[in-house]
Amino acid sequence: MTSKVSSPAEQADEAVVGEQRRPPGAKDVRRLDRVIIRFAGDSGDGMQLTGDRFTSETASFGNDLSTLPNFPAEIRAPAGTLPGVSSFQLHFADHDILTPGDAPNVLVAMNPAALKANIADVPRGAEIIVNTDEFTKRAMQKVGYAASPLEDGSLDGYNVHPVPLTTMTVEALKDFELSRKEAERSKNMFALGLLSWMYHRPTEGTEKFLRTKFAKKPEIAEANLAAFRAGWNFGETTEDFAVSYEVAPASKTFPTGTYRNISGNLALSYGLVAASRQADLPLYLGSYPITPASDILHELSKHKNFGVRTFQAEDEIAGIGAALGAAFGGSLAVTTTSGPGVALKSETIGLAVSLELPLLVIDIQRGGPSTGLPTKTEQADLLQAMYGRNGEAPVPIVAPRTPADCFEAAMEAARIALTYRTPVLLLSDGYLANGSEPWRIPELDELPDLRVQFAQGPNHTLDDGTEVFWPYKRDPGTLARPWAIPGTPGLEHRIGGIEKQDGSGNISYDPANHDFMVRTRQAKIDGIDVPDLEVDDPTDSARTLVLGWGSTYGPITAAVRRLRTAGERIAQAHLRHLNPFPRNLESVLKRYDKVVIPEMNLGQLATLVRARYLVDAHSYNQVNGMPFKAEQLATALKEAIDG
Repeated sequence: MTSKVSSPAEQADEAVVGEQRRPPGAKDVRRLDRVIIRFAGDSGDGMQLTGDRFTSETASFGNDLSTLPNFPAEIRAPAGTLPGVSSFQLHFADHDILTPGDAPNVLVAMNPAALKANIADVPRGAEIIVNTDEFTKRAMQKVGYAASPLEDGSLDGYNVHPVPLTTMTVEALKDFELSRKEAERSKNMFALGLLSWMYHRPTEGTEKFLRTKFAKKPEIAEANLAAFRAGWNFGETTEDFAVSYEVAPASKTFPTGTYRNISGNLALSYGLVAASRQADLPLYLGSYPITPASDILHELSKHKNFGVRTFQAEDEIAGIGAALGAAFGGSLAVTTTSGPGVALKSETIGLAVSLELPLLVIDIQRGGPSTGLPTKTEQADLLQAMYGRNGEAPVPIVAPRTPADCFEAAMEAARIALTYRTPVLLLSDGYLANGSEPWRIPELDELPDLRVQFAQGPNHTLDDGTEVFWPYKRDPGTLARPWAIPGTPGLEHRIGGIEKQDGSGNISYDPANHDFMVRTRQAKIDGIDVPDLEVDDPTDSARTLVLGWGSTYGPITAAVRRLRTAGERIAQAHLRHLNPFPRNLESVLKRYDKVVIPEMNLGQLATLVRARYLVDAHSYNQVNGMPFKAEQLATALKEAIDG
């Protein structure tokens, strides 16, 4: 869904018009600057769909937003159990925000398991909407409730709204020829309608979505629409909800442009397509499905009209093997995976280093080791990306910072791969992949020119005057070797994993040649042109620097803002390029007395920084499968400043 963002003055006028159109006699309306809502229920209750629809309408309204989907790893966990709880958190505001929020202002709990799994995150005084129909004795016993939390006083500190969602949904659909079980499936739409009324969300997009989604089943479409409208009408008429809320568009946050809500995986997909068009190369994806990377395969398979070819391989090794073959054939080649898949692909990544061919390896990191936590987030693949191959096999590493930034990161990874003829690892993670935020759709003239020149003919003259093609004769500026398309007359050359002779590319076991080739490949990576690291230090007098990479950007920035508001002086810098590091990183680090590096691992970037620059960097680590909370980080950084 896209929306056109006008100037701040225009938006202010539009907000006033909206207030004037409110019908007389309506319920009390309170204006808020931000709200955090969490929908929670069984994995079969449609919480991800509900959250996604609320998010889409919020994006079209013009709010800034950030989301955190959270779902179980099991395809269908036992109904009503704690492991089966699925949730979707949305933070939206009238100003710039960076995280999905620390604690929800509103919890929608579809059953006892959803309530118990999430109540610890809900602050006192928050709103809790519970589906009372599901609070049966058996359902409560499943999760260890000896007595109903709706009656034992344990929720007295909250504003609890008991709503028989299931019963009311079935009643709203009584005129449809649906079984009770079929009717009950629409209760998430009833909840969505109620929350849409509470927060004055647009409804047209959801109604259009439902008609499109169930176009082949118009009866189901109309039933869901009826449930959605019933939820809206219930909010309008019931005495239990005496107040509704407005969160104005983020009028000062967004530059003028066309925006859409976008997830990290979708932004990556679009970035890859855009890169292939800017490079004037066909895009080839060789991939094996794995959570949380599979959405990229699904999305790219829809874009054959842009010259995209997708291959769902039988395993991880076949996926990257096919991609590397496509790179040899002249395509912009990509393979996608998550942590365990990178381990399986490591040998072929090493082959790509030896062959010196452009290849994008996208790792959507998740909790490990082994299968680990497939649906939870982590940043624990950095050292694997840096060193996880046999021999000296250096690979550039790029990491996006937000869901929307995944588009730019994909373009940058493609630039490096194509310019320097090397595989590139892009490290996203589950938080970025599934989270979403507004994204300004760039104009075509804003995209970089990524076109490359293939080898056209001989490039070397032998002592006897014969002109030949040397596949490993390098560009003096980039050290990249020529990219010769198979079948081009006169450019026949040998490839393989055995060491090559410098220049000619012939098989070589000469020790001196191997030493030279190893050092040359390393020098090529070290010489990659990356921007200097930018430091955010408004007072230019901070003594503490917080350094981050990847998806910690949002929580770190939110924590830094809190500290500065409280009068603290603290600097912030965030790395996109992790190999090679920006050339000014050492000088930046040594300007500060203290360097703190928060990571969702046990200190992998801190290890690299300490080893390379001999800086006493302090780690702050978390490996619980969830992103940092801003308040948690602010507390840790304050202790570092004072320590």
